[in-house]
Amino acid sequence: MSEIEYTHYENYEDYNDLVTLINESDNTFDLITIQKAYNLAAEAHGNQRRVSGIPYILHPTSVACILVKMGMDTDCVVAALLHDVVEDTDTELDAIKKEFGDTIAELIDGVTKLSKIKFSNREERQAENLRKMLIAMSNDIRVIIVKLADRLHNMYTIGVMNPQKQRDKALENMEVYAPIAHRLGMKEMKEKLEDISIRILDPVGYQEIENELLLKKDQRDKFIEKIKREITERIGDTVKHIYIAGRVKSINSIYRKTFMKGKTMDEIYDVFAVRVIVDSVLDCYNVLGVVHDIYQPIPNRFKDYISTPKKNMYQSLHTTVIGKDGVPFEVQIRTWEMHYTAEYGIAAHWKYKLGLSNKKSDKAIMQDRIASLRKMIENQVQSEDGTEIIKNIKNDLDQDEVFVFTPKGDLMNLPNGSTVIDLAYAIHTEVGNRMIGAKADRRIVPIDYKLHNGEIIEIITQREGTGPKRDWLKIVKTSEARTKIRQWFKREKRDENIIEGKAMLEAELKKAGIYLTDEDSREILTKIHSRHNCNTLDDFYAAIGYGGIQLWKVLPRIKEEYQKKYEQKVEEFIPPKEPAKHRRNASSGVEIEGLDNCLIKFSKCCSPLPGDNIIGFVTRGYGVSIHKRSCPNVPQNISESAEPERWVNAKWIDNIKENFLSVLEIEAVDRTGLLADLTIQLSQMHIFIHNLSSRSKKGGTAIVVVSIDTNGIDHLKGIMTHLGNINGIISVKRI
Repeated sequence: MSEIEYTHYENYEDYNDLVTLINESDNTFDLITIQKAYNLAAEAHGNQRRVSGIPYILHPTSVACILVKMGMDTDCVVAALLHDVVEDTDTELDAIKKEFGDTIAELIDGVTKLSKIKFSNREERQAENLRKMLIAMSNDIRVIIVKLADRLHNMYTIGVMNPQKQRDKALENMEVYAPIAHRLGMKEMKEKLEDISIRILDPVGYQEIENELLLKKDQRDKFIEKIKREITERIGDTVKHIYIAGRVKSINSIYRKTFMKGKTMDEIYDVFAVRVIVDSVLDCYNVLGVVHDIYQPIPNRFKDYISTPKKNMYQSLHTTVIGKDGVPFEVQIRTWEMHYTAEYGIAAHWKYKLGLSNKKSDKAIMQDRIASLRKMIENQVQSEDGTEIIKNIKNDLDQDEVFVFTPKGDLMNLPNGSTVIDLAYAIHTEVGNRMIGAKADRRIVPIDYKLHNGEIIEIITQREGTGPKRDWLKIVKTSEARTKIRQWFKREKRDENIIEGKAMLEAELKKAGIYLTDEDSREILTKIHSRHNCNTLDDFYAAIGYGGIQLWKVLPRIKEEYQKKYEQKVEEFIPPKEPAKHRRNASSGVEIEGLDNCLIKFSKCCSPLPGDNIIGFVTRGYGVSIHKRSCPNVPQNISESAEPERWVNAKWIDNIKENFLSVLEIEAVDRTGLLADLTIQLSQMHIFIHNLSSRSKKGGTAIVVVSIDTNGIDHLKGIMTHLGNINGIISVKRI
């Protein structure tokens, strides 16, 4: 199936398709157990149907087919058939454990429990699900392989969902599932998830690339055939059993370079490539010599991932050359074992066994690979801040690598942009904790020095080190180093962390104009610290001090609690007893039922606008506070609230001519001129800007928060649409 074809159809496969695939597979399967699992699933799901109306049982059988094609084992196929039974039917996990054993039950539990816990917002839910996924992976890597297959099939059939749900799932793929597939070395899975997601997130951009690829298909096929013929003729009998095929870069990869980096298709050297597969490592280097003899290599475009594999187990030789007709193209050279690993990643361990049955060295290599994955997983699981996990996954997995040597000649590979501190903690935790300096190629370098390929790095330590510095948390690149630094501060400096965390929080509150007494502080913060897995207020301060909790995440909640507390002050306000009718407050544009000429205040927790469904709250001494009806501070059932008599009906008057404050949060590709483009666009629309701030995020994006004047919800939607059309804007939302 080509990169283009697989995104355009809904694929359901039934049990007969599954049996056919099993019979055609080189792997050995327990068909009796698989048949028993299918019978249980079919009976449990009964007449259940998918949103599209298709019988539900076709989803688990389709997921099982994907796993068979990947070469997974009987346990995975059974888990796929039963993965929705526990969650969506009356069947208990204990019954499955009794029928199929502990291993299969644990696989199913690892997959089904990810969506069981509900959280207050999407970000926390996504992060906590990811944490659970990682915990399950640390016990059995196959859990995530089943989950990825389940997600892939759901994406094949996502067309029946509403557009917003499609976009949410696609964004989740890009932020979570595709990076994990990348870390596991599952290139085919990663590219399919990304390409389907890009088609949903930017259908116009996707179509442009797809059309251009289709237009050049005949030209590309002729070009690749010519290259294959030239290489085969020159190699002759030098290398036996050579296989050559053409490769097209995934649409997502092209999208990143064209739309996000501003390149044209002609500027991307590796849109089309030739892949050469041979029997041995020696043959790889022989083919490389022949290729460089036939074609002119482009300087600085050669990468040897055979001698220095990527962290996701990928191995291959990459070189970019210029053909005789002046067209640049990439050549990838690898062995069959490397090819299986490149396409299937960790799944290749089950699909092809990689010759492990008789070779202890290969078994050790595979165990080392799985151990390195578990090490990465454990680092993430130890993070106390759930949403940090997603950022760490993306930082550690979705980037190029840098290769350096220790003084003893050991090769170390880390993410591009890593510092000498990252290297120290990659060598050993104690090396990082006792580090006082570093040398690069025998010269002293600063503590924030970034590593460069080929350098010999020496970490300078002292026997009784003072430990890491807090500033290191702002310097390090890898989540492994960041986690170990935080663990040291958490373990060694609790009292200092409490003092530091309290001071940091007070400083941020002061900037926000919030001043709390000790009593108020305890009252407000006690409502918040339990949400961050802190048992006491001191635990909360300590977590802030050592970096386990990010201040920018807790401040909005503190502000909300502060506003709720202080907008309801002074004397009791008693509503008049006259018959209820709407009274207009001309200065605010709002009519209040039963009240006339009262002070109107628009709540900052939700910033209501004309067009929003609103409600009023009679405060003590501050008039009526207007909220959006959907505001989290408004009870869902007013009659059952603590003081229902203080909630009053409110509505907007017609033809309001006043302006209202609105706040927008804009996520965009971090680039020069972004703020200028935003302010110019707002200026051209004659929008008054009260405040504008921005912060960079890891991964090349930025968050811009802008406060503006608008005259209603329709006006705001128009502004958001215009801002969304600016180059590089990812999302615009009202906050």
